[in-house]
Amino acid sequence: MQLKLDNTEVGARLRQARKSRGLTLAALAARSGISLSMISKAERGDVALTYDKFAALAHALDIAFDDLFGRRIGSPTSVSKPVFTQAGGQVVYQTPNYEYGMLASSLVGKRMVPMISRIHARHVSDFADHMRHQGEEFVLVLEGALSIHFENGECFALSRGDSLYFDSAAGHVYVTTSEHDAVVLVCCVERPIDSAAKLPSETDSPPRNNL
Repeated sequence: MQLKLDNTEVGARLRQARKSRGLTLAALAARSGISLSMISKAERGDVALTYDKFAALAHALDIAFDDLFGRRIGSPTSVSKPVFTQAGGQVVYQTPNYEYGMLASSLVGKRMVPMISRIHARHVSDFADHMRHQGEEFVLVLEGALSIHFENGECFALSRGDSLYFDSAAGHVYVTTSEHDAVVLVCCVERPIDSAAKLPSETDSPPRNNL
């Protein structure tokens, strides 16, 4: 049975993570590159954020992606045991253009983020901008057909059984080209971050009240 996460629940998790680290909205915006107003709307549950924005926020907060999306009761911390997801049992998060069905959601800290995604978008103009995030991405079409458009003008048409592997930092969007929504398996893998890299500290931003 699917567990559907609404914007309010995910927003509350995001706000709790920020507050527990003593960060203001301004400080998190500076760390993540996501606008203060967008983070504020997300925390209130007024908007659904896409994967790239959540990935940036997870990096800025130094938390696992599944802390925002995963089932948190009895969560294992390693892959010492196999993690089984029954068909239709994924954690689902809905946005206007995509439905994210998070697989192995009980496993926190895994190196890849596997998803069964349903693509609602039918035109590149449905997106305010191309999506881009750190790491690499693999997509395999399970149902229907889609095109993947890159910001450099490249476009790949994929039908059932076709796949594509690419650098996620290259701006991209998925668009359904079949009569019904395309259903795809997506695996996102982040590249290791330079441990010496320093995130901006709270003192790097003007002092503000914690909202």
